[in-house]
Parts: sequence; C-alpha cells; structure tokens
Amino acid sequence: MGIIETSLRNLGVQAASQGTSSGKNWYDTQGEWLASFSPVDGNEIGKVQVSDKHAYDSVVKSALKAATFWRDVPAPKRGEVIRQIGNALREKKNDLGNLVSYEMGKSLQEGLGEVQEMIDICDFAVGLSRQLYGFTMSSERPEHQMYEQWHPLGIVGILSAFNFPVAVWSWNAMIAWVCGNVCIWKPSERTPLSALACQQIVADVFDRNGLPEGISCLVTGDYRIGEWISNDERIPLVSATGSTKMGRSVGQTVAARLGKAILELGGNNAVIISEKADLDLAIRAALFGAVGTAGQRCTTTRRLIVHDSLFEEVAQRLKNAYGKLSIGNPLDPHNHMGPLIDKEAVEKYLEAVRKVKAEGGRTIADAALLEGEGFESGCYVKPCIFEVKEDSKMAQHETFAPLLYMIRYRNIEDAIRIQNNVPQGLSSAIMTTDLREAGAFLSAAGSDCGIANVNIGTSGAEIGGAFGGEKETGGGRESGSDAWKAYMRRQTNTINYGRELPLAQGIKFDI
Repeated sequence: MGIIETSLRNLGVQAASQGTSSGKNWYDTQGEWLASFSPVDGNEIGKVQVSDKHAYDSVVKSALKAATFWRDVPAPKRGEVIRQIGNALREKKNDLGNLVSYEMGKSLQEGLGEVQEMIDICDFAVGLSRQLYGFTMSSERPEHQMYEQWHPLGIVGILSAFNFPVAVWSWNAMIAWVCGNVCIWKPSERTPLSALACQQIVADVFDRNGLPEGISCLVTGDYRIGEWISNDERIPLVSATGSTKMGRSVGQTVAARLGKAILELGGNNAVIISEKADLDLAIRAALFGAVGTAGQRCTTTRRLIVHDSLFEEVAQRLKNAYGKLSIGNPLDPHNHMGPLIDKEAVEKYLEAVRKVKAEGGRTIADAALLEGEGFESGCYVKPCIFEVKEDSKMAQHETFAPLLYMIRYRNIEDAIRIQNNVPQGLSSAIMTTDLREAGAFLSAAGSDCGIANVNIGTSGAEIGGAFGGEKETGGGRESGSDAWKAYMRRQTNTINYGRELPLAQGIKFDI
C-alpha cells in the first residue's frame, strides 16, 4: 500500500465519501460526485458527494441547535476541547501533511508545516479561552458601574481556498469555537479530501466529549455552496479566503443583509532590497517568498524592488539560485517545488508570461512548462523572473504562480512609493541594515500593507499576529492578536446600584 493510501486509511477517508456533515452524522444528498485529482501525477485520489440544498439546510438547522448549547459552555471548557483537537492533530500530523501535500501539490515540508500551523492555533485558542477580556469604565453617574463584555455570534461560515486547504480553516474555526460559535465550512472544491480528514478528526474529539452534532459542520461543493452561505441570514459572520473577485461578491452579498464578513483576498507582495541590505539574507528571503508553494500563496513575493546599484548582482544571484531548484513530486523531500494546482493555473501562468514579454519585460530566468518523466500531470512549470518598468501593467496584477517581477529604484522614498502603488495591500518587506530605512518603511508614511516586515520575507506569518491586509486584500483580520473580536458581538453594560435615577449628560426629566 502506498504512502497516500496508508494516510487516507489512517485518516478515515474513503475513496468515495459523503461530503456533508454536522459532526459524526454524514448526510445523504442528491448532489453530483466531485472527484479530487492530484496535480502531482494527475491521478484521482477519491471523490465526495456534494451537498444539495436539502442537506445544506439540515446542516444549518443542526448548527443553530448546537449554537444554543455551545455558547453556554464556559470558555475554559471550550478551550479544553480545542486542546484535545490540537493533540489529535499532533497524532495525525504526518498523515494529514502527506494528504495536503499530495492533494494540493505543495512540498511535504510545507504540508507538514500547514498541519503544525493548525496545532499552533489550537494552542493559541486554549490560552485565549481564559482571556476573552472586556473593559471596565468609570461612569459619570454616581453609584453606577460600566463595563463591556463579548458574546458569541452564533454560526460562522468559513469559505477556504485550495492553497492552504486546512490551515486557514483552522485559523477561523479554532478561534470561532473558543469564542462560543459553531462553524459551517465550505472548503475548496479542489481539495475536498483534506477537509474530510479534518472533519473526521474534530468530529471524533467532539463525540468523545459527549458534545452535540452541529458544532463542526462541513458542506462540500462548488461556488453555489458559497452563495448559499453568503445569502443565509442565519449565518451572521462569513469568513472568506480567495481572490479579490470572489471577495467582492461575498462582501456585497453579506453586506446587503447587514451581516459581517472577514475577507482575506489577493496579494501583490513586494520586497525592497536596499543598497544596505545583507544580500545573503535578501536572496534567501526572496527565493522562498517567490517559489514556496509554487507561487500559490497569498503572501508570495511577486515584486522585488531592488536598488539600482545592486540590481544586476541580485538578478544574477537569483538566476543562479533558480537554476539549483529541484522541481518534482512534492512528497520527495529533496524537491523544493511541486506543481501548480491544475492545468487552468498553468494556462494563466503561460498567458501572464506572454503578456509580460509583449510588454517589454526583460527575461532574467525564463518560464517553461516542464514535460517528460515525472511531469505527466502537465502541472509543473519553471519559476521565472522578469525585469519590468515601474509602470508595468502586469506588475499591478496577481498571477497565482511562481512569476517574479524585478523593478529598479534609486532612493527609499521611491521604493516605498513603488511598493504601495498597487491595488493590493497584504504583505511587504524591506531588507536593510539601516535603522532609518527600516523606520521609514514601518512608519505611517511607509508600507500601506497589513503586514510589514524587516529583514524577513513576505511569506510565513506566525499565528500570534493578526493576519490580513488592506485595499483590495479585503481589510479583514484572522488568527492571532485580538482578531478574536471579529467573531463576537460587543455589549456595553451599565449597572445602577443606587436608589436614584440620574441621567447621562446631566439631563433633567423630573415630573
């Protein structure tokens, strides 16, 4: 039995599975079957039966019932359940990492890292279960106390993307759960089996604790499921990860019914390499940032803004480094980069390359579709680099592939302006040993992104910080810091413990 077959068996994922669940209960549907094909070799891994509207409504009803129970469980008790989920993920780390790597195509190291990220957010949520703090305030009225507290919203809908098929769901689910919410997850139709495995893991934990169905729900399918969730007034919060186009649709739909949305959308991330940079550090940061996950991260480095005095040296060193990359089966630990998610992604990569060349881009490391033994799936490409002008139209857009643009600059003010002069605003970085340059980059007049780093790349966020961006990236925040507040409703409370009824602002209303 091969490694993937063994992992699927250990994870409890069948070759043909139902894809609609409210926990241990898997619903029969009349939906079509959705096959999951690995971009690694083009083989079918398995298939799931997608949800129909009847099964979806059954899931929502189950979630509504569970929400009234789960919100009354003390937060530290909820944290204890999440601690157990973290331990279950530790036990399944290798199997789930293998499946993520094979189904999505990212390197095994990144697949295992994604599961570790899930474990980390569990640990964070456990601590948070005793820190859902409100504030106390001084009242202007005598014998009055004021404070605020936070209550669960109810159901949180989670729409996740293929590039992080499990980690981004966990950012939302673990925080939502510890805050007293229940979750309905619609995973990417490109990576449904990884989602099924996660649902099995958490459902087992909830079941062992004697908890009701509906706290963790899974609904597989295509964009129609996302539309049901976005339009559903029973779901007060929708967290959506994906393209800006998708986010606009979700945001507008949810806002029209006065619901809440957390949107984590496209990125067009840049690294500024100063003339005062540690170049060894800068090259390593740029290499992983541009090539990791085959350029399919929202935090992928897509633009390299390099001081004119170092431009040719950086270009040559990157070209040399690209020549040493090993591309192939991501389950082979010797390979640095696996395939793109599917042939549609390959076509978008090739089309972007054609356009940048037509625009006059100078080739530094050329693009290519890899063919032959080991590349039979048709999804393997070479990462490429082009020098473009500051006003390049192609550099304004996100191509979800290992396509890196290099742009020259002369002073730090110009570098920051170029960095900010795109519609997206997710992640950014500067490589410099100059304190003044670092300070300028991090100032209010510096990077306009939600993430701004010094002497590390744009990719690889830790769960302790809030994750998200500005402008067309959506403006939402997930994961750490106080991002938990988006999953709750704030309530201000005033208590009068006296015998009089003074009004605020000194208003008199005596009869």
